Amino acid sequence: MSNLNVLLRKEWRENIRSFKLYWIPIVFIIFGALEPITNHYLPEIMKSIGNLPEGSEFAWPEFRGEDIFVSLMSQYQMIGILVIILAFMGSISGERKNGTATLLYVRPMSFGQYFLSKWIVVNGIVLGSVWLGFLAAWYYIRILFNSVAAGEVFAFVGIYSLWLVFAVTVVLALSAWLPTGAVAGLSILVLIVFQIIDGVVGTYWTVSPWKLSAYAPNAFGTFAEQSAYWMSVGLTVALIALLVLFGMYMAKRNAAKTLV
Repeated sequence: MSNLNVLLRKEWRENIRSFKLYWIPIVFIIFGALEPITNHYLPEIMKSIGNLPEGSEFAWPEFRGEDIFVSLMSQYQMIGILVIILAFMGSISGERKNGTATLLYVRPMSFGQYFLSKWIVVNGIVLGSVWLGFLAAWYYIRILFNSVAAGEVFAFVGIYSLWLVFAVTVVLALSAWLPTGAVAGLSILVLIVFQIIDGVVGTYWTVSPWKLSAYAPNAFGTFAEQSAYWMSVGLTVALIALLVLFGMYMAKRNAAKTLV
């Protein structure tokens, strides 16, 4: 356990020195604040620059706070996942390539602790950033739209957080297995392309980790598919556990590839 604490402090300091602890939350907070502000003032913006014929009117939909949360989640599904991939795709493969990992492998530590330290710190940064982004959105939603119950907001973000843990675990497990360039390509395939495929043809199945973002908005109403939702949660947790074990194994197996 003492070795894990040392590795956790090392990961924390590295993310501070690389400024990831600062710029990643800023990105999510900016998107969180802009989403409700943009949607509130969009009709006025379009009237001023839309070059609509005189006297014509466009019926803008009436957005509620719940709609803004879902819209922000859609932004995070694309831009947020790309940020996660680009920021952490070299977490393990990069250390093998530049030889940094050599300084760790010669010490009395387990590869399980090595992988877990990265998994814990990266998830802490990602989840903290996303929660701050949603809290920023919630603040402006209360001012510009309607008040959304705290229980519904926390349930919504909590469900989405499980998907983010899955995304982080995918990126880190691939980083333990593949070179950095391959990690980027395969992570985009698994986390973004598969999400698009699930959205297009996903009506043929109701259980998968990619369904969590579709089930999260149900927190603002009534869960119509309780069994499918809980099965998706269980499957996601199981896949996270398997990916963590896979990442530990691949980190140990590829240790010999570290440049000296």
